[in-house]
Amino acid sequence: MTSSQAPAVPSTEAPWRSAFVSHIESLKTPTFVLSTLHPVPPSEQKTPSSSIPVVPRARTCIYRGLWACLPASSSNSAPLNPPVWESDLPTFTTDARMPKAADLVDTAAGAGGELSPGQTGGGGPVEAVWWVEESGTQWRVRGTAWVLGPDVDGEEGRRAREVIMRRMRRREPTGRGEGGGQEGWSWSREVTAHFGNLAPGMRGSFRGPPPGLPITVPPEEGLGVGQEVDDLEDPVARRNFRVVVIVPDEVDQVEYKDPKKPRRWVYIYRGRSWQAKESGGEITGEWEKVEVWP
Repeated sequence: MTSSQAPAVPSTEAPWRSAFVSHIESLKTPTFVLSTLHPVPPSEQKTPSSSIPVVPRARTCIYRGLWACLPASSSNSAPLNPPVWESDLPTFTTDARMPKAADLVDTAAGAGGELSPGQTGGGGPVEAVWWVEESGTQWRVRGTAWVLGPDVDGEEGRRAREVIMRRMRRREPTGRGEGGGQEGWSWSREVTAHFGNLAPGMRGSFRGPPPGLPITVPPEEGLGVGQEVDDLEDPVARRNFRVVVIVPDEVDQVEYKDPKKPRRWVYIYRGRSWQAKESGGEITGEWEKVEVWP
């Protein structure tokens, strides 16, 4: 990544970012519900004339921070990127063999993404929901999700890099030596740093048997549950490990702390339009904010 590749937008952080990060950091475990669309093969459709080619799938995931803003961990021995980029893009990690990873690739074309022959790709539609008990707030993030694998720096990862980079921005220098060195920022280094931020037991889960395989079917040699991985370049675990980046198009914030006066705001990504399109909407940076009835 060079200075000539610096994204034109966004120039400022999303107006919902500060409150979102503060709320999520207050959670003991930052879990959320992720919904994807799952294509239904013709052979599995209930009727020959079925008009619903996809069905919803929801599961609980763990939020891993905003892309390019990896939370610090004293136990992470992975080389870290210089702190020159940041974003408003939530991330989580997953096993490439999980159905949700396939969903993000298989439904990509319909959401403006593209099918990828490599390990990096996707762009399928998602909805992610957090409930923050302490603040009485529900956060609902809608957009597309991109799967980053070992080939993220190659041609296979070009489209994902382009989409994500358009929503990254350079950090303001906060001290001597910061703000420079963008040429040393690496996508694959960021993926490895995410792997390093996991506990050894969690890293070991990527050496587990294929998810969903009947236990009567013996897994390949070397695969098994309960393993721990210390090697950040473990070939088996890294083959299955993925970082998923959510690119939001809409963020819905509902506040129920005062039951007599609930409030709700919807943030819509407008990019360069600089024009409010909703009644009562106001533009902040690349986002339109409108308060709506809860």
